[in-house]
Amino acid sequence: MMKKEMNYEEVVKYIDRQTPETCIYLGADSERFRKNGKWHVDYTLAVVVHIDGCHGCKVFGEVQTEIDYDQKKERPVVRLMTEVYKVAELYLKLADALVDRHVEIHLDINPDDAHASHVVVQQAIGYIRGVCQITPQIKPVAFAATYAADRLKEVLVSQYV
Repeated sequence: MMKKEMNYEEVVKYIDRQTPETCIYLGADSERFRKNGKWHVDYTLAVVVHIDGCHGCKVFGEVQTEIDYDQKKERPVVRLMTEVYKVAELYLKLADALVDRHVEIHLDINPDDAHASHVVVQQAIGYIRGVCQITPQIKPVAFAATYAADRLKEVLVSQYV
């Protein structure tokens, strides 16, 4: 299955053309699936450029497929932390364009221990704080991960199936 890759140069140029009031939200989501007897993961990265903070948005993104090394579905530590590493890398690739802007990193992680993702909450927050110098948003306010990246995967994959 062919996947669309994000053109980082295009994203930077687009952000640079926006006013300082434009807000940037970075998010990541993942979905596990079985292919040829092995577990794989689609990692979706999203950049939501909220024009002037009030005039709609433009969304950029990509889907990356990798083998899933988590042995326990109910404790997806490797997969979830890979989401975190990928969104941090995305931030670093765009860092020069993000200076002096309102930027948020959204993680598709739920702090409620009724959800499997709670196992990485502190580790994920600490990693983003350390690498990006930003305190990330988590569920229920992490819309760039929970909604934008999740929906973006459906759109991107349907274009290339």
